[in-house]
Amino acid sequence: MIIVRNCFTARPGQAGKLAQKLKEGAAAGGLRNFRVMTDLVGDFNTVVMEHEVDSAAEFEDRMRDYGANESFREKMKGYTDLWLTGRRELLKVV
Repeated sequence: MIIVRNCFTARPGQAGKLAQKLKEGAAAGGLRNFRVMTDLVGDFNTVVMEHEVDSAAEFEDRMRDYGANESFREKMKGYTDLWLTGRRELLKVV
């Protein structure tokens, strides 16, 4: 199993909006065991979304699906305006 972790630094005042948009997008995209988290300590305005995939191939399939999934695209419309920087981590569960 692989955990896909998307970490964002939201624009000031936008963390809550970004978290909500990620939750809606994850649900519309059918992501398995997703969760969205915001910071309690550490870097300010941090929003993290995690979900599970079985393999790197499944991750690649999901990435291709996002472009064709109208419901997902509609839910995520404008989300890039809510963050300053971000990164993606793929972590193998051992």
